Amino acid sequence: MPHLEAVNIPTLRCDVWNVDNAHCRVHYQLLAEAEPDLLCRALNLFALQCLTPHQVNVQRSDDVLSIVIVIDGLSWHRAEVIAEKLRNLISVSSVDLQNADTFWNSQAQAAG
Repeated sequence: MPHLEAVNIPTLRCDVWNVDNAHCRVHYQLLAEAEPDLLCRALNLFALQCLTPHQVNVQRSDDVLSIVIVIDGLSWHRAEVIAEKLRNLISVSSVDLQNADTFWNSQAQAAG
């Protein structure tokens, strides 16, 4: 039986399409039909990339789910690819993708 080894935390995965792309924190906002397995299917797209969201917020209003996912360590290109995959999930009606820093600044200006 092998000895226990420390778990290696993977480094940020480089963007093979453009290795010079900087990583950023992104904000996804999804609207979808309230299906029991939708949250698992959406989060699985990040898990398949070995990514763990920084924040996930889900609210249900009647038959509509509003899902907010904030995640960092993505290049903008990878964020767009994942957004397109989220749009292709059955029962998802819209996906809005924004740079999280830009999103929070615009929210603060709107509130002030």
